[in-house]
Amino acid sequence: MNSLGYTTMSNDDAGAMPLEMPRNFGALQSLRAHWREYFMEAVLLGTFMISACSFGALYEFPSSPIHKAIASGFLRRVLTGLSMGLTAIAIIYSPWGKQSGAHINPSVTLTFFRLGKIKAWDAVFYALAQFTGAILGVVLVAQFLGRQLADPAVRYVVTVPGPYGVGIALLSEFLIAAGMMSLVLHFSNHHELSSYTGLFAGSLVALYITFEAPFSGMSINPARTLGSALPSGILAGLWIYLTAPPLGMLAAAEFYLWHKGQQAVKCCKLHHDNLKRCIFCGANGGFAS
Repeated sequence: MNSLGYTTMSNDDAGAMPLEMPRNFGALQSLRAHWREYFMEAVLLGTFMISACSFGALYEFPSSPIHKAIASGFLRRVLTGLSMGLTAIAIIYSPWGKQSGAHINPSVTLTFFRLGKIKAWDAVFYALAQFTGAILGVVLVAQFLGRQLADPAVRYVVTVPGPYGVGIALLSEFLIAAGMMSLVLHFSNHHELSSYTGLFAGSLVALYITFEAPFSGMSINPARTLGSALPSGILAGLWIYLTAPPLGMLAAAEFYLWHKGQQAVKCCKLHHDNLKRCIFCGANGGFAS
């Protein structure tokens, strides 16, 4: 058991580094030691975007059988929320999600960097991987669903300000990002509830898409927004989604620190109690840089 109270095992199922590896890695050392986790983050967010684009076309493309069968835009949004919430849950509890921590969001990574739970180079490479994965995921779907994905009703599932304006979209993104990080910090650091963090986070994604999407498109993720914006060329309000989510999550972290204190934050994985290595706290043969 390590100093955080997590069970530490000596398995090497994810290619743990040897015991003599230095702990203060530079950029190249971090890349060599932790490239698996960076790659996983890229693939996981790419998978999320593939799911978002596919379900977006399935539910919103006018010629889709489901779109024809369900006339209510609200009900289709409920289906979208359920689909993406389940996608998020599957990613968090997947073998790769358990190893990388399933941040799949630069705002999450930045916030845990502020909390002192991820080193600088790991944070940089995580963010680069997340942006890359999001863009490539959308580009991949566009190769197969070009016409459906580009249709005005789908628009590459871009997140843009709703009819209530830029100010409301900015405020909405800030609030939902703060809410998501508050949930993650509360549950991931709760002794009895930590293993359910992914379930609650996925459920919140579903609720946000159902009820908040009309205000801002429901991003809470700069990489997710840029992943749709670049291939589509739709850049309206992009600055909102690059600023409000990280600011909201950072604000939630500051409140958590004020209320609970630094010692309450254990690790930055959304699912930690598993046999996968942790490059953040060193559990299960993972070596934090």
